[in-house]
Amino acid sequence: MRKIFFYNTLTKKKEEFSTVREDEAGMYVCGVTPYDYTHLGHGRCYVVFDAIRRFLKTSGFKVKYVQNFTDIDDKIIARSAEKNTDYLTLSGKFINEYYTDIRRLGVEDADVSPKVSEHIDEIIEAVSKLAAKGFAYEIEGSVYYRIAKFPAYGKLSGRNIDEQEPGARVEVDKEKESPRDFAVWKKSGEGEQGWDSPWGKGRPGWHIECSVMSAKYLGETFDIHGGGQDLVFPHHENEIAQSEAITGKTFSRFWLHNGFVTINKEKMSKSLNNFFTLRDIYKKFSPQSVRFFLLSQHYRSPIDFSEDALVEAERALERVNRIFDEKPLEGRAPGAPDTAAEVAAEKEAEKIYESFMDALADDFNTSAAFAGFFALVKLFNITKSAAVLRKIEDMDKILGFLKLEKKAKRALISEDEIQRLIEKRAAAKKAKDYASADRTRNELLEKGVVIEDTPSGVKWRLK
Repeated sequence: MRKIFFYNTLTKKKEEFSTVREDEAGMYVCGVTPYDYTHLGHGRCYVVFDAIRRFLKTSGFKVKYVQNFTDIDDKIIARSAEKNTDYLTLSGKFINEYYTDIRRLGVEDADVSPKVSEHIDEIIEAVSKLAAKGFAYEIEGSVYYRIAKFPAYGKLSGRNIDEQEPGARVEVDKEKESPRDFAVWKKSGEGEQGWDSPWGKGRPGWHIECSVMSAKYLGETFDIHGGGQDLVFPHHENEIAQSEAITGKTFSRFWLHNGFVTINKEKMSKSLNNFFTLRDIYKKFSPQSVRFFLLSQHYRSPIDFSEDALVEAERALERVNRIFDEKPLEGRAPGAPDTAAEVAAEKEAEKIYESFMDALADDFNTSAAFAGFFALVKLFNITKSAAVLRKIEDMDKILGFLKLEKKAKRALISEDEIQRLIEKRAAAKKAKDYASADRTRNELLEKGVVIEDTPSGVKWRLK
């Protein structure tokens, strides 16, 4: 089996990958908080780890991939109150929207997709263990992790807790023993969603959920924990503190973090008004070109998004897509000897494929691997060899963009106009003016919008 090396955020160096269980890799990647549509930053994370998962499988490992949904969160509670709806209804809607958007990028579903709301009992048990060991303490119905009790705190992020400033992503509460301590259980406010616990009605803190769910599905020690660089601190640092305090064992052996998506060299964020959802991008660019773009740079490097970059990706893919419109030469007929040209093409393709796999084995260097991919495309254009084409398809089992949608789905009207026409049709149906309702449906269809009547209301999609 080929040796594989990953840069481990925990040790700050490349290390040879190995697994706790023979030939089976346990992989946990932090999932979305489903209170809004999936954005490009999510897209990069899940495309990267989907491709790493595919690479490990191609390299001979079995992979158990777990990716959670944080369906209990302050943002969800606040948004559901704004919408006057139940928090599970809101999170359920955006979980479905997540799957709609992310599957178009060729991201395969996780083997297990646990939700916080389905693991409350296990979370309460974990908090109780922390309290019993002196790693957590209660104040008026909330329970906090005592960072001073865990001397290794900071080993992932490299932060010295004595220098860490309270504020910025650290819950400041004058009642806590230290402003740096964080909540593992939060008391529910008046009218807020909560669950009965030994400390009163409350809900899980942000970090405890991943400690609990990763251990349940992958064991107390597993192989890879992944996520975006923004999760290194405090989320992943706190996961380590919680998990290792409970078990006394190494939590995750390898920590992999993908780089930020930037817009004109600035980190993408709602506050800077440079925030793009995947479905917005799909209106202008194909999922194929988006996945290609997201894998084109090394996963640990920042990647700068622009329309020019997506146009460039589409142009590069035009050359690739054309090869599948051509009929390759099938090589020798049954029983006939190989020609020298066929033998040479097959050997060269195998050599390029091995260099491609070697690049991925070196900390999943897709930037270098793409060079091998395009070398094979060039070789096919010269030889028209079926053996070369098969190697291109083998590469795509990891890269995963060749069979995705090649054209953007563009609506010819705005979302506000779509909603207006949906409401117009609903009014016509209520008045039993079905002819008018049908005309409105056809008007939407002509403008690239398909509507569907479902038990939960009218849904629309781009055709």
